[in-house]
Amino acid sequence: MDRYERILSLHRILKASRYPVSLQRLKDELGCSRATLYRDVAFLRDALGAPIESGEGDQAAFRYDGAEAERFELPGLWLTSDELSALLALNALTAKSGPGILSDALAPFEKRIEALLSDHVSGRKLPVERIRVIASGNRKLDEISFRVVAGAVVARRQLKFRYRARSTGQTTERQVSPQRLAHYRDNWYLDAWDHEREGLRSFAVDRIAAPQMLDAEAIDRDDAELDKHLAASYGIFSGAPKAWATIRFSPHASRWVADEHWHSQQQGAFLSDGRYELKVPYSNSKELLMDVLKYGPDAEIVAPLSLREEMKILLQLSIGAYQA
Repeated sequence: MDRYERILSLHRILKASRYPVSLQRLKDELGCSRATLYRDVAFLRDALGAPIESGEGDQAAFRYDGAEAERFELPGLWLTSDELSALLALNALTAKSGPGILSDALAPFEKRIEALLSDHVSGRKLPVERIRVIASGNRKLDEISFRVVAGAVVARRQLKFRYRARSTGQTTERQVSPQRLAHYRDNWYLDAWDHEREGLRSFAVDRIAAPQMLDAEAIDRDDAELDKHLAASYGIFSGAPKAWATIRFSPHASRWVADEHWHSQQQGAFLSDGRYELKVPYSNSKELLMDVLKYGPDAEIVAPLSLREEMKILLQLSIGAYQA
């Protein structure tokens, strides 16, 4: 533990304790000698103004003065190396969630974290590139539109925007009460109550154009209703499940699939021959079929029959394209 972290830990221990803390306990928890502890106490008291009361000798104890303890906090931003590393990873993840999203707002935050981490390791530079977040399949987002949408979610205000559906290419005007922002497979989605259609809908944020935050307050829907409608089925598609899909994977693929999270309500079990059987609820088959296709001959849809037939048609069309 370096000096920075020892002083922070010392402050937190004394702040949390209602009674004097013994010299031996502090030495054990901070992993330092008696002389080092007294130097840290002196720095915390004299340089940072901490209201420390201390004694002398091997039986000495330390505490914050009761009248001042409630008000005193360390000046500036004090975080441990673990906390800073976690923040750096979180910053990298957020920055890579889509090209340009919040980049201007995050840049000062990133530099501040790097500077603090550098202080912890004797001035050696720790660039953000040390933490890699590799996005795959993320779509281009308009930064201003994203900020307006995210701002409406936080401010609990209604939104008005133009939405171009990917499946039909049709553009419609929407007025919604935003409920949640979801980051799913490297892309952002807005879960919202659509006032004209009187129902919950999910909107790809990259398909939202000209969003306007309105003065009207958003209508909040119950969390249980949101989960039932937006999280009950497989994938990002909303709606109550219409069936459960049963998929069997070869013994080779089972080693990976058994550890994968496909859905919060999934059911999985190994079969006697080493294959793995996975069951998930679904509403729209498109995304589920695409995910099963990734496993090629190592995956077989067993039920329902309608989903199995859809997969057969997809495979026949694929073979036809290669034959042509």
